Amino acid sequence: MADTDQSRCAWATTDAMIAYHDHEWGVPSRDDRHLFEMLVLEGAQAGLSWSTILNKREGYRALFAGFDIDKVARFTDKDIERIVLDARIVRNRAKIASAVLNARAVQQIQQEHGSFADFVWSFVDGKTIDTPRDAKNPTPASTPESDALSKALKKYGCKFVGTTICYAFMQATGMVNDHAADCLSRARSKTKRRSAAKSSH
Repeated sequence: MADTDQSRCAWATTDAMIAYHDHEWGVPSRDDRHLFEMLVLEGAQAGLSWSTILNKREGYRALFAGFDIDKVARFTDKDIERIVLDARIVRNRAKIASAVLNARAVQQIQQEHGSFADFVWSFVDGKTIDTPRDAKNPTPASTPESDALSKALKKYGCKFVGTTICYAFMQATGMVNDHAADCLSRARSKTKRRSAAKSSH
């Protein structure tokens, strides 16, 4: 655990959450597989804590074929039944079924827009919305951009993509940078952020 003398966003409290905060949250991602993974995981989080989902992330990766979009899109009802019985993830049938529906929707988006990344990033004009957060400028539950993304995903048949879930997805994938104003991750160089984004391709 590094930089213990520097501030982090208040929610980064456990080792797993700190690692996620320091190395992934808010880093721009334009990799379709990673974006799909975060869409599924943020949907799975609905009504639960992010730490619960993060602790089961490897289970999700194992059961959802490493979040290979085409493989998940081919899942059958039998696959869904198998996954529902597996304690490595949150066994919510509706959320599990939604991952399959969403994979098929993402396939259609890819066909129409070239990539899932191009589609989602279009809602922030292709660049990160950077808003240092503090008491005077707290993190919102949703924004007009997340409203628009939610509406568009629902038109493609996606489930568990309400505006609050979409905003969490945007935070997770660097479409917005909501690190606290005094957070050590905000202080890191933009060059490092760009290289981190490139490595996701």
